[in-house]
Amino acid sequence: MSVELRHLRALEALDRAETFTGAAAELATTQPTLSRTIARLEQITGVRLVERTTRQVALTEAGHRLVGQIRPLLDGIDRAIETARSGEASALRLGWAWAGLGQHTVPLIRRWRERSATPVHISRPADPEASLAAGELDAVIVRRVLPDQVADPALTSAHLFTETLVAAVAAASPLATADKLGLEELATHRVALCATAPTATVRLWEHIAPTPATVTVANTDEWLARIAIGDAVGVTAAATRYGHTWPDVVYRPVWDSPRVEVSLIWPSTRPHPEIESLADLARSYLREVTEQSTPPSVFALS
Repeated sequence: MSVELRHLRALEALDRAETFTGAAAELATTQPTLSRTIARLEQITGVRLVERTTRQVALTEAGHRLVGQIRPLLDGIDRAIETARSGEASALRLGWAWAGLGQHTVPLIRRWRERSATPVHISRPADPEASLAAGELDAVIVRRVLPDQVADPALTSAHLFTETLVAAVAAASPLATADKLGLEELATHRVALCATAPTATVRLWEHIAPTPATVTVANTDEWLARIAIGDAVGVTAAATRYGHTWPDVVYRPVWDSPRVEVSLIWPSTRPHPEIESLADLARSYLREVTEQSTPPSVFALS
């Protein structure tokens, strides 16, 4: 007696649906058939995988361990079938909200294309993490101001590097003549906060009294326009200088900037089979850039 694919799919579906009714509907079968399939799997493995009571159904510890191991296998099978049908590798959908990896985004994607047959489709949704949760993306690049920590067992995170923040000011502003700017000095001006830029929030000034007046804008273009005409100043990730230029906006280092962690995150359950390879390539590429740059790169790998 050997394990069949239907046995594994039954257990995995039951874990997600949490009821025999929901799992049976997903698999287009009946509840009695599903129950017999899982009972057969328990007979083959020799361990109880599901606790059944009159009120609820729950996987045992052994059941959870097994599901954790088979999910990547099932996902790989599904993607292999998709590849067979389409004739090409299943694309890895990568997203970010603001600056991506700055000047390193294009070289990294090019290097990936040279080394992998799996295409990468890039996008910039308003809320990449929501798109990831909805299954619209396979991975996203995120930024978080340290020491903020977000522990989510549903997500796997690969740290790429850390960087600093820069100030964006109007080219005609006296602030533009400074080599560096501080958060306290910026707090004397109205600060434009963009809804799609989670690294730059009013929390940056929580140790300064009074906190600056702010105006919230909907997108990058409005953020740049408000700054260019002198309505506000902005604070953003250093990578923004590469992807978001404006003739009347200049960027200046923030000398007392907190460190910003740049990470690649993806679902812990049923991840894209190539996502860890992309994360490894990204870290290798960034390490190479850091070691070879002159002067030394402005970001750090740890």
